[in-house]
Order: sequence, then structure tokens, then C-alpha cells
Amino acid sequence: MKSHPFPITDDHIHIDPKNGRGLEAAKDFFRAGGTHLFLVSKPSWSLDVFPSSGADFATVFDETIRIGKAISEVGIVVYPILGVHPAEISQISERLGLERATEIMKEGLDLAAHYVKEKKAYGLKSGRPHYEVGPEMWVASNNVLTHALKLTQECDCSLQVHAESGACADIIDLAKRSNANPQRVVKHYATPETPLIPSFIAKHEAIPELCKERRFFMMESDFMDENSRPGAVIGPKSVPRITKQLLANNLIGEDDCHRIHVETVEKVYGVPINLP
Repeated sequence: MKSHPFPITDDHIHIDPKNGRGLEAAKDFFRAGGTHLFLVSKPSWSLDVFPSSGADFATVFDETIRIGKAISEVGIVVYPILGVHPAEISQISERLGLERATEIMKEGLDLAAHYVKEKKAYGLKSGRPHYEVGPEMWVASNNVLTHALKLTQECDCSLQVHAESGACADIIDLAKRSNANPQRVVKHYATPETPLIPSFIAKHEAIPELCKERRFFMMESDFMDENSRPGAVIGPKSVPRITKQLLANNLIGEDDCHRIHVETVEKVYGVPINLP
């Protein structure tokens, strides 16, 4: 096993043997210095699943966990994150209507919460469309997101939010009304103005300045692992490679690295980040 000098965590990554490079991408992350990753379940259609009930998401969740176990054999600590991609509402609505789509997404989140309770996963994923939708679909999406927030309180876990670009400040209010802890609500693909816990794409230019402010945040690649879009959003090596570059160029310090990759992660997810 390769020895790493300190933990480096990718907060949001997909590894997809069916549509992408699979374990080879995970090995790239490890060889670049990555030690921990949060493996996020992909949209159901990525696995040719077209749910007509929440139970149909079991195929997606089981495959995510199976992949996670395979990645752990590489020497990486894997924490699965399970949930329902917010764009599912458009896909399911086309087949079954908006009301049933909303129900199915909630059922899928209930199932994901069951996996969290069994310690097979370590957080939930939900959100709302990052593209323009009509008012009815927007209300329904916030209904689903509110359900996910309530489940985090029930499961004592975190929520990764996939949503529109920007602050998404209203989600703080949704969290409070749901009795969820806003300090455990993560804005995936974040921008600095969000009051949620940001997870920044590793190449985000604001990272050095935010480190000077001692801001709590995490780093991610949002690597999609799809051969049709190689390297999107950024490659699996990116989080460890960019972290090391920032350190080498004295743009961040070792204490910043610890806050990003260890301290914040432990506070948000309640999991240990130690070198294997």
C-alpha cells in the first residue's frame, strides 16, 4: 500500500464501471495522494433504471455500495452518499406525472435513509433542479428537499444538496423548519456566498483567499466517470493534485489542508478521517 503523508478527501465523486473507467479512476485518485472519498450515487437512468416506485432505487444504491467496497480494496476509505438526484423529477414526471414523481422521490429518499440507519451509507443526497423549471415543479422539488432535510434529523446524518448556482440561502430556513442542523447541510458545487457548508470544485479560484479567512469548506471533483464526457467535471486526480500544488506554492498551509480535508469533514459527516 502506498504511504500518504496526510489525508486528502474528495467530498463528491462518482465512480462508474458501467459507463466510465471505474476502478482505474479510483486508482488515479489514490496514486495522486487521495485517501478518502465520498462516493455519491448517480441518477437512476445512468444504470438504465427508470423508477416507478421508491423501491426501484435499491438497484442504484446497491450498485453504489458494491463499487464502494471494490474501491476500498485499492486502499481508499470510502463513504457512500445515497439519494435521489433532483433532475429525476423531470425524468419521472414525463412518464408518471408530477404528483407521482414527487412521491417516488420521497420514497427513494426513505429507502436511502434506511441504508444510512444500517451504516451502509453516511449521508443523503437531494436538492432541486439547477435548470429552469415551472413554478409547480419548483414547489414540488422544494417539497422533496424538505423531506430529505427531515430525514437527516431522523437519521442523524448530513445532506449533500445539488441545486442552482448561488447562495441558496433559503435552504437554511428550510433546514431549521425541518429541525435539521444547517451545519450538516452541504452545498455541492458551491460558490463562496452560500451560508451552507460549501464543497468547492477543487480548481475554484477563491480557495486560497477563503483559507486566509479560515473558512470551513471542503473540496470535490464532481468527477462523473462517463466515457462520453472524459474528465468531467474535473478528473479524479484533481483534488489531491491541486491541494498539493496549493501547498507547494504557499497559497495554503498545512493547517488549511487539515481544516479542509479532515476537520470540516469530520464535523459535517461525523466520520473519522485518519490515514489507513
